[in-house]
Amino acid sequence: MLIPTILSAIVLSVTQVLVLVMLAPLIVGLIRKVKARLQCRRGPSLFQPYADLAKLFRKQSVISSTTSWIFTATPYIVFGSTLTAGLLVPVFVAQVPLSFAGNIIALVYLFALGTFFLILAGLDAGSAFGGMGGSREAIVASLTEPAMILSIFAIALTAGSTNLSTIVHKTALLEGVATDPVPHLMALAALFIVTLAETGRVPVDNPATHLELTMIHEAMILEYSGRYLALLEWASAIKLLVFLTLIANVFAPWGIATDPTPLALVVGGMVYVAKVSLLAALIGLIECMFAKLRLFRVTDLLGVAFILALLGLLFFYILQD
Repeated sequence: MLIPTILSAIVLSVTQVLVLVMLAPLIVGLIRKVKARLQCRRGPSLFQPYADLAKLFRKQSVISSTTSWIFTATPYIVFGSTLTAGLLVPVFVAQVPLSFAGNIIALVYLFALGTFFLILAGLDAGSAFGGMGGSREAIVASLTEPAMILSIFAIALTAGSTNLSTIVHKTALLEGVATDPVPHLMALAALFIVTLAETGRVPVDNPATHLELTMIHEAMILEYSGRYLALLEWASAIKLLVFLTLIANVFAPWGIATDPTPLALVVGGMVYVAKVSLLAALIGLIECMFAKLRLFRVTDLLGVAFILALLGLLFFYILQD
């Protein structure tokens, strides 16, 4: 019985990796397509991000002679840490095989590891834009991480665990936000704002611009090219998909497979793709409706996310009494 269990765990882990790696560029393409349609444009193909990545992998990388090993190692560290974080999050099945390896604290620090090395790489390049983007990213990360932890804690209290598999499994059986609607909806709003900030989307950042006065994430990777830039762009898409997966499965785990039967896994996969596609379309809609905030107003928005997450926790205890 032990060998089949290990084999099924390996198959599930490999399948989850493939889903995250292959689906992430499509989600980016969907956001671009929704934005183009809402702006009355035809827009690029849904599969354009795949073509962009393939083109970057074929190009030669140009590296400044003044950079250290940090500059070349950072793309691999960012890609690896982001993919590892994705393996801790239930995607189409509630109980992921590697759930024993970490909880939401590990998830946050895996993302922080990638951010830390991105900031170092921005400084390592020695350009003015890299340092500017690194300092802005440090401010954003210091405000989003507490809000992210508190927002997931608000729903972890219902499940009685900080393990994401346990949270999703119990929440799926309890029908998600229907159990404690007020604190869970506040936590959901906070995590959605954190998602926009952590993934560099409007209104916090704009991935489609290189305007030096406003860019944050793009400023740190401005010196990269070739396969290094491809890895960073791919890791950024995976990070966006992981955050959308968190929102979809932690707060609305309807349809996720609670048993590893073939039928449940197929249904869970189809429902998962539908949920993250809807969230991607929502991000595209938001990016059409709102402009990027001025930099000093970003802290106000992230402060709102922190307060919403904190209120979610407080309301949980108040409504329990």
